[in-house]
Amino acid sequence: MNESSSQIGLRQWIWRAFMQSALIPLVLVETILIACYLLTNQAIRVSQLDYLERSAIESLGATADQNTRIIQDQLTHIADVTQLFADMTANSLRAASTPLSETLSTSADGALYSGKDLGGAASFYSSVTPVAQQNLGKVQKLSSLDPLMRAIKDHEAMVASVYFNTWDSYNRIYPWIRADEQYPHDMQIPGYNFYYLADAEHNPQRGVRWTDVYLDPAGHGLMMSAIAPVYERNFLEGVVGLDITVGDLLKEISTLKVPWGGYLMLVGADMKIMVLPPEAEHDFERGNWSGTGAKATNEGAVNLAGSNLIDAVDPRELAAAVARNSRGSAEIVLNGRSHLVAWAEVKPAGWRLLAVADEEDVMAATNSLALHYRNIGYLMIAGLVMFYLAFFSYMWIRARKLSHSLRRPIRDIRDMLQQIGNGQWLPQRARSSICELDEMAGNVLSMGAQLSSSEARRNAAQNRLNLVVESITAGLWEYRLDTDRLSLSEAFCTRFGVPACQLERFCFYDHVDPEDVQALDQALNALRTGTASVIDLELRLLRPDGSPIWFLCRGRLIESPDARMRLSAGTFVDIDTLKQVEEDLRRRTLEAQGASKAKSRFISSMSHELRTPLNSIHGFAQLLRLQVADGQEEAKSLDEILGASQHLAHLVDDLLDWSSLQAEAPRLQMRVLEVDGLMRECAEMVRSQAKAAGLDLELQSTSPALSVLADARRLRQILLNLLSNAIKYNRPHGRLFMGAELHGKGRVRVFVEDGGAGISAALQGALFEPFQRLGQENTAIQGTGIGLALCRELATLMNGSMGLISETGVGSRFWVDLPQGIAAPKVHKRLLSLCFVGQDEETLRCLEDTLTGMVELRHGTLAQCLEQVRRDTAPDVMLIDCDLLGNDLTDALSRLRRLPGGDQILLILLCTSPHMLATLGCEFQAVLKQPLEPNELRELIRAMMQVEKPNVQ
Repeated sequence: MNESSSQIGLRQWIWRAFMQSALIPLVLVETILIACYLLTNQAIRVSQLDYLERSAIESLGATADQNTRIIQDQLTHIADVTQLFADMTANSLRAASTPLSETLSTSADGALYSGKDLGGAASFYSSVTPVAQQNLGKVQKLSSLDPLMRAIKDHEAMVASVYFNTWDSYNRIYPWIRADEQYPHDMQIPGYNFYYLADAEHNPQRGVRWTDVYLDPAGHGLMMSAIAPVYERNFLEGVVGLDITVGDLLKEISTLKVPWGGYLMLVGADMKIMVLPPEAEHDFERGNWSGTGAKATNEGAVNLAGSNLIDAVDPRELAAAVARNSRGSAEIVLNGRSHLVAWAEVKPAGWRLLAVADEEDVMAATNSLALHYRNIGYLMIAGLVMFYLAFFSYMWIRARKLSHSLRRPIRDIRDMLQQIGNGQWLPQRARSSICELDEMAGNVLSMGAQLSSSEARRNAAQNRLNLVVESITAGLWEYRLDTDRLSLSEAFCTRFGVPACQLERFCFYDHVDPEDVQALDQALNALRTGTASVIDLELRLLRPDGSPIWFLCRGRLIESPDARMRLSAGTFVDIDTLKQVEEDLRRRTLEAQGASKAKSRFISSMSHELRTPLNSIHGFAQLLRLQVADGQEEAKSLDEILGASQHLAHLVDDLLDWSSLQAEAPRLQMRVLEVDGLMRECAEMVRSQAKAAGLDLELQSTSPALSVLADARRLRQILLNLLSNAIKYNRPHGRLFMGAELHGKGRVRVFVEDGGAGISAALQGALFEPFQRLGQENTAIQGTGIGLALCRELATLMNGSMGLISETGVGSRFWVDLPQGIAAPKVHKRLLSLCFVGQDEETLRCLEDTLTGMVELRHGTLAQCLEQVRRDTAPDVMLIDCDLLGNDLTDALSRLRRLPGGDQILLILLCTSPHMLATLGCEFQAVLKQPLEPNELRELIRAMMQVEKPNVQ
């Protein structure tokens, strides 16, 4: 179901191929390109905006600097004119006094003023100066300045009025005004900023000063003044001033150009806004600064509510930056819109000229260009969508036509394959205009012809195979695990009278011997449960007459692609004849084993029967030989009797060993043995025999020392047997050599070489058979022929092997391979120190002979031993001759125990009467009777080396 749901038609497959290999990658590439275009455009726009912002700030800064220099030049010019006017005023005041030529009026409260405009300047003497104190001479002197004041006003467009104020509140101003109506009659002029800012306290340099914006008392509105002091002998006579109205300054500033539709504004040193153009009023949320609502206070300051830049909400950070730096730029938000601002200082007034431009106006061209290119990108996307819709439609139509062109020849080839599958090997050939499909149809036709030929050969081979199988086996079987049914070959069914070739499994059990039914049932169940995949079973089937016949049933599971159809198959092979032969062999083997056991019992019995008389003969012969001198003739006969009896005894020993090996395996004590020591021991045992034969035994020492895992007695028996054979079968003065070597990983080879006649390769195979002497039976060399067989058996029991290397005329090497043993590391133990307190020479000699290599022996008197204990380390054991000390024994033992380490000494008391020590009141560990018995002494010392000290009272 899953496979059929995942299958698709040819048209759909072609369409998917177009989509996956062409259309989707193409759309993806186009999408990436358009995305790259849009992202690049955006990145370029951002870069342009950054660059334009930096350029705009730099341009605004340059504009501010340039316009600042223009305004600064104009202010400097006005300041120079003001200073010129101050100098001329000082000269006029120093002129000689003349009578007053001007007609002045006096008000009721004492204020002096000019009542008519005669084309000159207006005069005003405040009533704060009494009439009697009013200096009319000074008024006459100052009248000479009227032409100068008129010239300044006519030539300086920005100057609104020219005036001079004195310390006693006299004011002379041009152009003329009706002062009594404009000024307060009690006006105290030195209290106004356009006067006191020029005094010594506020202007110690006596230079030109600029005032902040104030409301002109003369009625000219908001203005600011350039003022300069006039001193006479360090006395401030008055202050001259040139008034510039804010409106005139605004007109002057409005003529200066700022790019991007920006504007300029002027801020005082105290951050009060001095000039603010109308287009800036919206940004700073102000009305018309030059309008009404302003008034002059009695201090002369101008009260403009919220006119300080610091008080404004939006540009507060800007005001702090402008006040802190004389020149700079910033980006601020005014009335919710981002603006770029650059400023510069107007010297020497300390004002700040600010150039302000809306950032949106600055970026308008770049934003418009970015929008243009973004719209181009959207148009590209729309065009691409339209193109791909048309392209997809075309490809869909193309895929339908292509699939239709392929479907007909593919269907014809499918029909050819179906006909071949149905056994019609040569169907009608399909045709196609496509070369590959036409070639495929030809290949299908060729395949049908080859299958036809193969089927014919297969049928012939199957027939031959059936003949071969029927000739080898008694029948074939198949077992369906899913239906639990057996299928048998027809010949098998006929032979055993099975009614049908296919039958239930339990029906087949009627033709199986009842004793074998359970085994067959278990084997078939194992196949069904999956615990076994093969069956190999011997069973008996019943002939029609009921007689059994042995068969070998073999088979295995057959892998099938259909999991529901599980099948196993196999054969029945007739093994009845083999079973009869096997039974005959088993019977004969039992008979041979019985005969072998009877032989072993006979040999063992005969050996025991022979040993007793042989021992008697050998013993009596030895007694007689001791009584006869060597030169007598009876001595030779007795020596022959001794040799013969000894040979017979060895023969009996070999027979006993062989019979015991045949009866049961001996118990071996396997342990790690040092090869060098064992070889040296065996060499010493046969060295006299070798010398008697005229041979010199050479022994090879191993370095490093080798060890084997073996039974010591049995390995010694093997080596002695090999050495005995090498001596017996050697030549006079021949080679006799024994050694050991590593042979392979974890194996040690012990070998014995001789220089005898050697053994031919043809005889070597029978060398290790019992009672086989290879033609040496009738020679003078004694032997039984079971020694090497016995050695090989013993080597095998010790997990080893035995063999030989022999060359005729040169000699032979017999070897034994055994597992290498890992010897325990040798621990060099400190010898037990023993101090003998006594002077008996015989006792001292017995100690030296008995304990050599076991203890470190020292001896001396009691005093010498006690002094040695006091000076040196206490001995482990102290042997005290009690007979020598007598009654001083108790006192001596007490002193010994009190010495450092004395309580740890093992005490052995030596006495001729040990029972006398029973009443001794001191601690000791053992008592020996004098004279010493060496074995008893040796065992006691060994026990003390292994056991903790006991306490005996």
